[in-house]
Amino acid sequence: MPELPEVEVVRRGLAGHTLGAAIERVTVVDGRSVRRHLAGPVDFIQQLEGAIIADICRRGKYLWVLLARDTEAALKSQVEPLALVIHLGMSGQVLLKEPAMTAEKHQKIVLNLAGGTDEAGQSGDLDMRFVDQRIFGGMFLDSLVETTNLEGEPIPAASSSALNLPLIPASVAHIARDPLDPHFDLAEVRSKMLKTSTGIKKLLLDQSVISGVGNIYADEALWRARLHYAKPAKTLSPAQTRELIDGATRVMQDALAQGGTSFDALYVNVNGESGYFDRSLFAYGQAGKPCARCLEAGRTSIMVREPFGGRSSYRSPHCQRRPRGSKV
Repeated sequence: MPELPEVEVVRRGLAGHTLGAAIERVTVVDGRSVRRHLAGPVDFIQQLEGAIIADICRRGKYLWVLLARDTEAALKSQVEPLALVIHLGMSGQVLLKEPAMTAEKHQKIVLNLAGGTDEAGQSGDLDMRFVDQRIFGGMFLDSLVETTNLEGEPIPAASSSALNLPLIPASVAHIARDPLDPHFDLAEVRSKMLKTSTGIKKLLLDQSVISGVGNIYADEALWRARLHYAKPAKTLSPAQTRELIDGATRVMQDALAQGGTSFDALYVNVNGESGYFDRSLFAYGQAGKPCARCLEAGRTSIMVREPFGGRSSYRSPHCQRRPRGSKV
């Protein structure tokens, strides 16, 4: 499943080529990909056609498109009360292609855009194609609600940006802020940690506590913080908490700089290019290899892979020792 850096790579790609473009025509190839739009495909099409793309936004792994009535409204950030939410699911891709290019094999939804920007910076027509082999993702229109900071106060519209918005789709409002969000509050996350004996990795994967951290980046953050995935969240010291969240932040920033992590050929950015951060991982997928940190210190510790909630966790037996009394 795409994680936060992959989704942010897609967001940036879309923002770089579609802002101000008009949605001239919408084609729903497979109705299953708009199943979350309860009013149905016809309404989905009617609501989108003629709208202007005002901004491309993200919280955690959710993307959404802010829509405006016309170009002037888009320039003034006067957005419509509905946003186009894009959830990539397990295999969703959003590709930007020239209209004459051959359709993708698993193409589900096509938005024909007028006024997009190609790779050469020239204005012209583009297709925004939603491709999804496994059909866990999709698109739908959702009402916008006012988002708040962690103290419950509304974020002023003057501070609006791609991550710091006064409005958010209702279906995304329950998603917590991620470490790359300017309003992310470490103290708030720690207060939730202190209330539970849940293993720290499970907490990291809870999108209502901290968003955007998936299995890959959780393992990388835990390795950097020298923590076992089953260590009870409430037993982390303030320093360990900071080191863990700093580790998650750094690994996501590094992945973002390199275009994301690609273990699955289905993950590509808007130009169809795979990420390559998997070459820089220290924990995930490294079973049977020496722990890089131990090797540097002159020790021998072989990375292991262990079952974790239907998935896998990777750790160094020396650096990330099992908590006392733990049965895992």
